Amino acid sequence: MTTAPVLAGTYLWNPTPRLCIAVHGLPGPQGSKTAVGYGRSRKTGRAIPLMRESSAKVKPWREKVQDAIEQAIARGEAQYLDGPVYAHITFTLPKPVRAPKRRRTYPAVTPDIDKLERSTYDAITKAQAWKDDGAVIENHNRKVYPGEHPDALAQPGAVIRLYTLGEPQ
Repeated sequence: MTTAPVLAGTYLWNPTPRLCIAVHGLPGPQGSKTAVGYGRSRKTGRAIPLMRESSAKVKPWREKVQDAIEQAIARGEAQYLDGPVYAHITFTLPKPVRAPKRRRTYPAVTPDIDKLERSTYDAITKAQAWKDDGAVIENHNRKVYPGEHPDALAQPGAVIRLYTLGEPQ
């Protein structure tokens, strides 16, 4: 699927994505934090909890997404997205070893799709493809296993498509 789905009564999105990339690597969820001790606030001097991401996969995933977007922009395959954005992301996760091999299975397990989305959006912001992820006014995200969906990659990663509004007719 290379065009934005058009539904009656929704926004008029350009049919061609302004940014379309495939990122290979293990998608890392962002959002859950783990307390690692206490420190002192610079403002108040009070003890505050120090937190870090509970998933070690977040940083490498964000770096891969950021690098892929920066390369696409440098090659002229993508541009800065100004205005409202429709984000369409398909996350391909590794299929569990014990999952059936000959029938389709669904990744209705962790990581949460909203946490995958959060880490990916932060990487897109850091790559300066848009000003802020607040530009996303409509989105569609899915989790799939390799070979079990038309948008699935052969290995873990994500297909990221970002659309902008079209001209009214």
